[in-house]
Amino acid sequence: MEKERLNKYMASCGICSRRDADRLIEEGRVTVNGITTVMGTRVSDHDRIEVNGKLLHGKNEKVVFAYYKPVGVTCTERDKYADKKISDMVKFPVRVTYAGRLDKDSEGLILLTNDGDLIDAMMRGRAGHEKEYIVKVNKEITNEFLHDMASGVYLKELNLSTKPCKTEKIGKFTFKIVLTQGVNRQIRRMAGELGYQVKAIKRIRVVNIELANLKPGEFREIKNGELQTLYSSCLQK
Repeated sequence: MEKERLNKYMASCGICSRRDADRLIEEGRVTVNGITTVMGTRVSDHDRIEVNGKLLHGKNEKVVFAYYKPVGVTCTERDKYADKKISDMVKFPVRVTYAGRLDKDSEGLILLTNDGDLIDAMMRGRAGHEKEYIVKVNKEITNEFLHDMASGVYLKELNLSTKPCKTEKIGKFTFKIVLTQGVNRQIRRMAGELGYQVKAIKRIRVVNIELANLKPGEFREIKNGELQTLYSSCLQK
């Protein structure tokens, strides 16, 4: 059987991205046939691979789920200090992990999958995948605020300017925003620089996948044409 690089194999099994696989290998937490392995090792389904002492099963059929993350749930699998980890809250029929994070105080759509290649593609900020949010702030939204948000905001704390984006006012204190980059707590930082405080954030779309009628804690499997569009948008860039 043809062998492939261990980090790619681990990602294909859906336990993590290739980058996280490299870190696990470097930390000596991966063994192949009982021997602690090194970067560049090539494996196949015939090898016995263990991660943190747990047997890694072979590649599964690739699946993608849309999940409504509630407020208070942390996008992590290993943080022992997190009260509610996404890995504890979501019980899917197969082992999946998240493709892109959403901070603890925000809610809405997260995509979860066992396809490491899709995770890697979606985590690349330079790819420019759209993510749409509904945001509530603490005071009335002005045209100037919307224009400044859309034009890009200089974040002093990070010494960078955000990319131009789309904004739309939908209420006195509420607006939509479509981002194409993945700066940590970006919307909160942008609004803060302009004198606003974010009270709530809900992500309603990632690329072509919409939150739709999901309720907090619910999920649905992405299939057929919707899934094909997601893959063509993410893996052909």
